[in-house]
Amino acid sequence: MPQSSLKSTGRFDTICIVGVGLIGGSLAAAVQQRQLAARIIGVGRNLPRLQSAQQAGLIDDSVVDLSAAAAESDLIVFCTPVDKIVTGVREAAAHCRPGTLMTDGGSTKGAICAAVTGAMPADVHFVGAHPLAGSEKQGFEHANADLYQDRICVVTPHDDSDPVAVAQVSEFWRQVGMTVIEMSPEEHDNILAETSHVPHFVAAALAATLRDETRPFTSSGFRDTTRIAAGDEQLWAAIFQGNKTAMLAGLDQFETQLRELRGAIERDDPETLVESLRAAREKRESLE
Repeated sequence: MPQSSLKSTGRFDTICIVGVGLIGGSLAAAVQQRQLAARIIGVGRNLPRLQSAQQAGLIDDSVVDLSAAAAESDLIVFCTPVDKIVTGVREAAAHCRPGTLMTDGGSTKGAICAAVTGAMPADVHFVGAHPLAGSEKQGFEHANADLYQDRICVVTPHDDSDPVAVAQVSEFWRQVGMTVIEMSPEEHDNILAETSHVPHFVAAALAATLRDETRPFTSSGFRDTTRIAAGDEQLWAAIFQGNKTAMLAGLDQFETQLRELRGAIERDDPETLVESLRAAREKRESLE
């Protein structure tokens, strides 16, 4: 069992956040606001950007050497693109003290959890997580201490996960305001393909159809429907590839629905068209 890094007060001595952008910066702000750590180390490749985040009061120390930061940390949270998380976890793990916990904020879980399972040193534990919160905006300048408040965090332990480590990581996400739900990495990826990844893909495809000559005529409908397409393209390309199987299954489902709607127009079948639109409206309204 891991030596507890979480004090009875719910605080860690040192939390390391790898990737201090919108997600990592908002997490740092939430930790600062709730006084969940005595010290926050920010890790990234761009030292001037980290130092700016430090000047903004989000982190206490700016470090570009993940290994050095890992050796001083009780909890490490990876808020990097999903295709960078496994490499970061493995690098950090080799330098962690016994009892160190690691988690992440990645939008895909299956490949990440599979890659780190069995690769961790004794008494160093990684527990996958996905806080369902974010924005199409980028950078710590948009950090929001309440970004995670009253949102869901999916925690994805695997068969070999230490239950104490899972409980400690889950408690951390609760401390920043989230409701924690546990499920397998595979179930997470199937659900998020439907509710997040395919919608982003569709928004991007729709945005890509816009022609220069019709741009002046876009209004709230086009802008609202394509808002999330403004997200970082490298980050989202990595998500699509990292969740390939579930993405393709979700796109098959979307294409089936699209063919049904298109077929109703081609057949001059207003009854089917109205019924399909009514069902879509009711599902959208249920989200409110």
